[in-house]
Amino acid sequence: MAMLWEAFLDRIQERGEYGAREDAERAARTVVALLGAHLVGDVRAELAARLPEAFALMLLNPLQAAEPLSAERFVRATAAWIEGATEQTALWDIGAVLSVTADAAGEDLTRRVLLHAPPGL
Repeated sequence: MAMLWEAFLDRIQERGEYGAREDAERAARTVVALLGAHLVGDVRAELAARLPEAFALMLLNPLQAAEPLSAERFVRATAAWIEGATEQTALWDIGAVLSVTADAAGEDLTRRVLLHAPPGL
């Protein structure tokens, strides 16, 4: 069952210790969009089914990555997409969003997602 929008963002805001809901949402949109560019097939569809609808759509309709990003380049891309972010704050954002995404996905699906995610992420 898909996690609700409010619950998803509440958890990200809590884990990321964001003062403003907008910061949690910006991080979530960026990380989910970048992750979607790396996932394919059943894994992407199964993960989308467990996320709030707006995030599911971002995951299912990403710009496809021209080449797989390394974890370092994933962090740099995240930092580039979030205004005022540094690589250090991008790592924080990625950790907050992916930990909540993993909770929504469950253990088995998370393992399969990690097989498609940038190595080392």
